[in-house]
Formats: sequence, structure tokens, C-alpha cells
Amino acid sequence: MWFAERRRSRRLTVALVAFVVFLSVVVTAQLTPGRSPVTAPPTADSANGARDAGDFMLVRRDPNDPMAVGDVDAPVVLVQWTDMRCPYCAVFNRETLPVLLREYVQTGKVRLEVHDVAYFGEQSTDGAVAARAAGNQGKFFAYLSAVYKDVPAGVHPDLPRERLIAYARKAGVTDIERFTADLTDADLRAAAQASHATAEQLGITSVPFFVVGDSALAGAQPIEVFRTYLDDAIAKAR
Repeated sequence: MWFAERRRSRRLTVALVAFVVFLSVVVTAQLTPGRSPVTAPPTADSANGARDAGDFMLVRRDPNDPMAVGDVDAPVVLVQWTDMRCPYCAVFNRETLPVLLREYVQTGKVRLEVHDVAYFGEQSTDGAVAARAAGNQGKFFAYLSAVYKDVPAGVHPDLPRERLIAYARKAGVTDIERFTADLTDADLRAAAQASHATAEQLGITSVPFFVVGDSALAGAQPIEVFRTYLDDAIAKAR
């Protein structure tokens, strides 16, 4: 058992290093509308039929995951990084996500799994904890929508405690007392901080950011870019 765990740890480290190099190139490129997604070269593991670096490191496929939506066995998993105070994340959530949910997630083609980051100060971490607290009651995505609906263009919104609680009510969180208590839950905060630390290790410096397998897409791209990105991934999965 010890040997197997050590071998798994070594593979995880190799995959992480490969993916960090890949994402550092992608983030530097910062895709603009109309440009194609960037794809990493195949790793030794993927050449041997193992999961590629992206899947190995990032995809959860947990049927009880409150930060995911869609069929756990969908052929494609779209991994997203988001910050609760990011105005471009808000644009994606308002304008693009509803179309992706209707055309890809609800049809069983794609599963969406979200990772939170905190690039805009302590209130970003507070927002991530609040979203996870809402997720404890099955309202993670409803909470994101409630927050992002209010974000003005180009503005990093303030998220004081009383506003976080108000968004929980807007999102339909039923047990507000439990939600309020969860805002100070040490485990939720540690999980949010660990998610941010992993994103930094991967070289992700801006959000929203997306990965499918070994292909990455940066920014709140137009829906046409996402359609091409996901259609290509689905075709490869088949």
C-alpha cells in the first residue's frame, strides 16, 4: 500500500509539473475572442492511455459534488475557475452559462465542475466560503447567480457579511441560521484557500478560466467560442 501511494504521488507530481508549464503558456497568451483554444502536447501518461494531466489533476466526477452540475458520466467535463468578485466571471455567468447549461449540460454532453479562487482580497475568500455554505444546502449555483446578477460592468463588488447573507436569501437557501454559522466554518475556509493555492500552483492568474482535458480557454469568451471549444472536445471524446 505504501509503495502504491508513493507511486501515485510521483505520478501526481509529474502531471502537476507538466500542467503548470502548459498553463503558464496559456495564461500568458490570454485568448481573445475568435482565437482557438490552446492545447498541451501529449504527456507520457496520456500516450499510454492514462488520463491526461488536466483530467488527472482537476476532474472530480463526484456524484455528490455541490460545486458541479450535469451527468457524472458525461463524455466531457468543463472545469471552471471563478472568483466571486470578478466582473468577467459575472459576465460569463449571466450571458454564457445559461446557454451552456441548456445546450450541453442538460443534454448530457457536458458536466461543469467549479473551482473557486480569491484574487481580489479577503472578501473574495469570504464569497467563496459563502458559496460553499450555500452548496451545503444544494444552492451553490443559485448563490453564484444571485451574486453575479448584481455585479456592475468592470466593478469588483464589496461582499460584507450582511450582503453575503442577503444573497443567500435571494438564492433560496432555506436554513439561513445554518448558512450564517457556516460562514465561520474553518473547514469551508480551508477548502476555499486550498482551491486558490492549487490554482496558483497551476499558474492560473486570471478568471474566468476553463479546461477540458488538455485544452484551455481563458476569459469570458462569446458563446460561439465556447460552442466550438466544447463541440471539438465532445468529438474527441467519442
